[in-house]
Amino acid sequence: MSRPSLPPLHFLLALAVVAVWGTNFVVIKVGLDHLPPLTFAALRFTFALLPAAFFLKRPDVAWGKLAAYGLLIGVGQFGLLYIAMTHLISPGLASLVVQMQAFFTIALAMWLTGERLQGFQVAALIVAALGLAWLMAHTSAEVTPLGLVLVLGAALSWAGGNVVARSSGPVNMLSYVVWASLFSAPPLFALALVMEGPALMAHSLATAGWETWAAVLWQSVGNTLFGYAAWGWLLARHPAATISPLSLLVPVFGMGASALFLGEPLQSWKLTAAVLVLAGLAINTLWPLVGRRRIAPAPPAAE
Repeated sequence: MSRPSLPPLHFLLALAVVAVWGTNFVVIKVGLDHLPPLTFAALRFTFALLPAAFFLKRPDVAWGKLAAYGLLIGVGQFGLLYIAMTHLISPGLASLVVQMQAFFTIALAMWLTGERLQGFQVAALIVAALGLAWLMAHTSAEVTPLGLVLVLGAALSWAGGNVVARSSGPVNMLSYVVWASLFSAPPLFALALVMEGPALMAHSLATAGWETWAAVLWQSVGNTLFGYAAWGWLLARHPAATISPLSLLVPVFGMGASALFLGEPLQSWKLTAAVLVLAGLAINTLWPLVGRRRIAPAPPAAE
């Protein structure tokens, strides 16, 4: 039994979302050239919340779920990611390392629900871990140990957000993300005031050019609102097994865009690490699909 294919226009839409999510790491770097990281993150979630919250009904989930998701994704994932990308790790490598969230999500699900790790997941984790070890063996200005730890912390926070979202049941994910931003922006602003200081915040906002504000809006409108709306629309019309594997292209776009627009070099050690991490992600994502195809019953013979 073959897996259903996407109509060409739906495939192009999915590819556009993945391209936006991947190239977004270049956009983050553009914003960080002028804005302090926590201020930038706070602005991102402010514009993700407003004015969209006036047009989208609050999802029918507990406020605690929205608060947990907002803190994990806003403060944990993007707060740490933005700090790391301020001279501690290159955009291309950040787009790769943060994909370890897939394995952290599995680990959290096992811890919370008692799920058992399957053989293919062990193999996938080992292969991806070899890629991370290879990165650690080649630490430089492009990837410092602290930058790697911070991005892994961002990936763990992303995984925690995934678990919270899954526990909320079937919801409109766009609305969920928008309303959860209510719990992302205020703590990010508070942390920015403490860690970056009101003087630096005020100066960076007063002197921000159009490129900086375009980066903020791209984060809020393009990456969050368009990305989640389009991805949710596709998942509502096609099996997750058809859509989800395309997310493997995010770090491909991330590293490619960083090389193209920022001149980030693609040394052999970096490509080797990328191949190992992507291979681990591919095994984790695609192995269950191959297994289901093998055991799928044959269609009944025509009479």
